[in-house]
Amino acid sequence: MTVPDAIWAALLLAGAAYEAYAIANRVDGDTLSERLREWLRTRTRTGRAVFLTAWLALAVWFPLHITELL
Repeated sequence: MTVPDAIWAALLLAGAAYEAYAIANRVDGDTLSERLREWLRTRTRTGRAVFLTAWLALAVWFPLHITELL
C-alpha cells in the first residue's frame, strides 16, 4: 500500500466512522446528508436546481474520468 492509498483509506474510514456515530446518536443535523442539505440550501428552489445540475454533471464526468475517456 502506498502513502496516498493509506491516506485516502484513513480519510474514508474516519468519514464512515463518524457517519455511523451520527446515525446512531440520532442528533438532528449531524449526518452527512443533513449537513449537505444545509450547506447547499436544497430546501430552496435555487439550491435544488444548483444541486441537481452539479450532481448530473458529476454523474457524467466521473465515469469518463475514471475510465480515462476524457
